This record gives sequence, structure tokens and C-alpha cells, in this order.
Amino acid sequence: MLIQNEFLKKIKDFGLNTYEAKIWTALLSRGVSTAGELSDIANVPRSRSYDVLESLEKKGFIIMKIGKPIKYLVIPPNEVLERVKKRIKEDVNHQINSLEKLECSEVLNELNVLHSEGVTLVEPTDITASLKGRDRLYSHFDLMIKEAENSILLMTTEQGIIRKLEVMSRSLEKAHKKGVKIKIAAPVTENTKKLLKEAKKFAEVRDCKTKGRFCLVDEKEITFMLLDDEKVHPSYDVGVWVNTPFFSQTLLELFNLAWENMKVFA
Repeated sequence: MLIQNEFLKKIKDFGLNTYEAKIWTALLSRGVSTAGELSDIANVPRSRSYDVLESLEKKGFIIMKIGKPIKYLVIPPNEVLERVKKRIKEDVNHQINSLEKLECSEVLNELNVLHSEGVTLVEPTDITASLKGRDRLYSHFDLMIKEAENSILLMTTEQGIIRKLEVMSRSLEKAHKKGVKIKIAAPVTENTKKLLKEAKKFAEVRDCKTKGRFCLVDEKEITFMLLDDEKVHPSYDVGVWVNTPFFSQTLLELFNLAWENMKVFA
């Protein structure tokens, strides 16, 4: 029986490997068959066919009929689909429950202590990283914002503030509610006025014409972009993350000087 590769790829969405997909589709075409027959039909080595059939039975795709020779019965695809969905839901619920228990356990507290104490012992070069791709950069920005305790300074471009507020507004609002002071320096234009007006609920906003692109958190952790967002594809956007008070303090002083000369967004 010839099964097209594209069809087999779709069958794998049921959670099957190549041999399992071949054997299952072969049994579907027969309804009932022996391991040897299915091996020949599906072009799967006989030495593997019994293991594959045992796996399919455990997953609920087929039924083994005891006898000589042993035969295998197919289960309707609709029923198989429901079983697969049920198994996935059970697995996900089990994992979520395990993570929720971990969240309230001493293990997580110990891990957090290990992380916070360990960071102070590592070399600055070990807590520096480059990040490529705008999605990855924004995910890191969001993490920095969520972990902020005292302050967040955000400087970006016209399109940059539009993108960032669409993605990170909720995290910025939560940070503001925790008491974190937020400053946003971005161009005030017809395209950004509405979003920046909303941002004033959780941040102090000023009109910035400088093409800076960075986020500085708690006066010690900074991620800054190396390229002009108007001239680079999102996939090739590059940033550098540095966790060091020395460099961050220098940039903070420069930012504060520029901040004083920026127009307040009313």
C-alpha cells in the first residue's frame, strides 16, 4: 500500500511516529490483520512491527485479538481522535497541577534564593548576552519589566513605542501597581499620541526625538538595541543585555540629562 509522505505527516499530528503512522493506516485499510501482513503492507521491518503494534495498542489506536495467530482490530478514527484529545488534556492538566504545587513549595523558594545569591557571585561577563530577533528581544523586555522592583526607563522610536505598548502595556501596568516608577521617552506623533495618552496612566511620558532604543531596570539591568528599527527586518534585529550597575549608572546619568530637556507630554 502506497501512502504519500504528506499524508503521513498529517497523521503524525495524532502523536505517532513514522512506523506507527504506516502500520495504523495499513490496519485502517484492512480492518483486521496480523503483524506479518501489516509489516508487508506498510513496508515496516517485521522486527519492528510487534513493538509498533504494542505502542499503538497502549495509545488506544487498536485492539489486540488473542488467538493464533494474534490479530489486530482497528478502532474508528473519530474515536481515536477523541481518545488522543482526552489523553493530551489529562497530560496538560497533570503538568499544570504539578507546576502549581511547585509554585507553593519550598523548592521554588530555594531556587529563587539560589538565583538571587548566585547572581552576586558571578562575573559581569557571565551575565551579559546578545539577543537576536525582535520577538525574542520583546520577550526579554517583558521579563525585565515583570521583575522590576523600583524603576523602569524606556527609550524607543515611533514604531518601537507602538509595538512595545501593544505587547507590554499589561506588564507595565502591573509594575506601576507594585510601586515601580516608569519613565517613557518616545516621539510624540499623530501615530503615537493615542497610545502614549493611555500610557500616562502608568508612566511619566516625554517627547523624545533621539533615536535611542533601550530599557533600563532598577538602575542596574539594561537591554539596548544595536540597529535602526527602520532599516532592519524584525528577524535580524539585535540587542545586548547587560546586568551590571556600573554601566547602567553611567547610562542613567546621560538619560536623566536628556530627560530634563524633553518636552512633557500633556
